[in-house]
Amino acid sequence: MRLSHLRPCRTPEALPLVAGYKLGSLIIEGKTKRVYDLPDHPGLAFLQSKDRITAGDGVKAHDLAGKAAISNRTNAKVFEILNAAGLKTAFVKVAGETAFIGRKCEMVPIEWVTRRLATGSFLKRHPGVEEGYRFNPPCQETFFKDDANHDPQWSEAQIIAAKFKLNGRLIGQDEVDIMRRMTLVVFEVLEKAWAARGCALIDMKIEFGIDCDGEILVSDIIDSDSWRLWPSGDKRLMKDKQVYRNLSTVTQADLDTVKRNFEWVAEQLEHLAPSPNCLVVVLMGSPSDDEHCKKIAKCCKDLGVPCQLRVSSAHKGTEETLRIVADYEGSGAKVVFIAVAGRSNGLGPVLSGNTTYPVINCPPVRSDNVAQDVWSSLNVPSGLGCTTVVYPEAAALAAAQIHALHDIVIWSRLRVKQLNNFVSLKVADKKMRDLVL
Repeated sequence: MRLSHLRPCRTPEALPLVAGYKLGSLIIEGKTKRVYDLPDHPGLAFLQSKDRITAGDGVKAHDLAGKAAISNRTNAKVFEILNAAGLKTAFVKVAGETAFIGRKCEMVPIEWVTRRLATGSFLKRHPGVEEGYRFNPPCQETFFKDDANHDPQWSEAQIIAAKFKLNGRLIGQDEVDIMRRMTLVVFEVLEKAWAARGCALIDMKIEFGIDCDGEILVSDIIDSDSWRLWPSGDKRLMKDKQVYRNLSTVTQADLDTVKRNFEWVAEQLEHLAPSPNCLVVVLMGSPSDDEHCKKIAKCCKDLGVPCQLRVSSAHKGTEETLRIVADYEGSGAKVVFIAVAGRSNGLGPVLSGNTTYPVINCPPVRSDNVAQDVWSSLNVPSGLGCTTVVYPEAAALAAAQIHALHDIVIWSRLRVKQLNNFVSLKVADKKMRDLVL
């Protein structure tokens, strides 16, 4: 996955079959990983972690038995979370205990750092800022990958001026804007996930690669070398590589402590993305409204929100409507109701008046009766709190935003949807700018 800006290596005479993959040449080797070509799988690479821990641009380095497996496990879970949220990443799948398959990329030689709290090197570069100062929104920094010069901090202008061209894509203002926004979303998604386990994600670094299609992908490895993580927000309880960095001398007992911390992180990651315990129930007043309701259900599915369709008329079957509501209230699930009824919409108000769960009206308006259909959903009696939207996507989004208050998976999907909207507009704008009239 990482195909540039690391030391090139010679091709070994023979390489074994590993995890069912025939390894090709050793493309590059870094301090803690090796990347192999996969001749039978064009566009993919085999990334192997090492039992090695380093700090200070490799000045401090030790063997650490078992680290490769822990790193691989951690990395796989992190990318599972990011992929589930809909982010574009180079990660494909795990390939054995210490390796994974990734999309082959040419790497942007920049580390993208996001900070929620001021600590570490930031304090040295910004004297006078107190440790723990909280950045809202998070602070973002960029560093050019150059071990010999200790990864100097670069400005946005320097990145653009470098004119990196990777897999045919020139890194310009649009690319920098997209990577900056993606970096923020990656941090926010993982911050939310860790907060659910009572841990504060203080800062983290990621890298990007450009694949053979010119796509910008979150790449490389994200593990305990990549972030600062403080359980309960307490620096004294840190579980990341900073524990190793802080050691003036390193004993075997110290290394054992570092390894236990890394194992703890990998174990916690298994619990970061629980299955959603939420539901959207679309009640239609007539089966003739099913096409409108199926559009809502599809939008819910795209956002990862479970959805059920029901038919019940508040006018013709009030008792049955209330029984359906009682069933969902007693289910223990977190439910949002969407009422789909035209003409005289009694369904939404009846639901709102008989449940404490949120109710959203989404009338199936007709072109010849728009004003009346919408008005019957807006002009409700006092004491009722149902809201009204017209489009199926808007109904699904409104329901998802309600669930996002308590569900990190849905919150993440919404955040990535906003990112994708931003990227789509950037791409469209670039095409227009490049259009020759």
